[in-house]
Amino acid sequence: MGSPAPSEALLSLLRGQGPVLLLTGAGVSAESGLATFRGPSGLWEGRDPAELATPDAFAADPLGVWRFYAWRRKEAAAARPNAGHLALAALERGRDDVLLVTQNVDGLHERAGSRRIVRLHGSLFRLRCTEEGTEFEDLGSDLSPLPPRCACGALLRPGVVWFGEPLPAEGLRAAATAARRAVVVIVAGTSSLVYPAASLPVAAREAGAYVVEVNPEPTPMSSLAHERLRGPAGEILPRIVEAAGIEPARTA
Repeated sequence: MGSPAPSEALLSLLRGQGPVLLLTGAGVSAESGLATFRGPSGLWEGRDPAELATPDAFAADPLGVWRFYAWRRKEAAAARPNAGHLALAALERGRDDVLLVTQNVDGLHERAGSRRIVRLHGSLFRLRCTEEGTEFEDLGSDLSPLPPRCACGALLRPGVVWFGEPLPAEGLRAAATAARRAVVVIVAGTSSLVYPAASLPVAAREAGAYVVEVNPEPTPMSSLAHERLRGPAGEILPRIVEAAGIEPARTA
């Protein structure tokens, strides 16, 4: 059985005018082989990653936290964008009113070719000085010796948003504005459990957007969506984009 076909209502909107908002979560990158850390098997060396992704954990054990993030950086650097990433990048190239808002920190959307991105949870490939607060990009896979230090001598931390920290205000404002203006919102590979990202499709629907959910399983957002396409994002997103008349890239 093939993946479900997008409706003519969705395709008509994608062929027409008006802003499009794309919201992606860990499920999109899972098809590239990256761990989602969900469920009973979602452990790293026997530890719950959620316990490592906090400011308190970093203060107590910066080396332990950095070992986890150095491993994640290495895994992300070795992964390749999948067909879902490539389809969303093709959709952006096909029109000038697409914004991609992602909860992912792996950089695969960028490597697929997406450029108009709001990274709600930051990036594994950005580092921040714990003393001066300056942040910079580092695309290398080797940060040894761990934990890495800034030129000023202070510890560096991953440029991601940890539990208990606020999301970047500028990015959140841009995402909220896009949600209010969008004519179509495609939500792919997210459990719709993490706020405030999960509130974006709600705001978009209240403003009149056509909301589409792409996910293998139902989520708390399913009842809100006008259209629910069940299956892997790597199969369904290319089908949507191709049916709308845009040919996704085949390689990254």
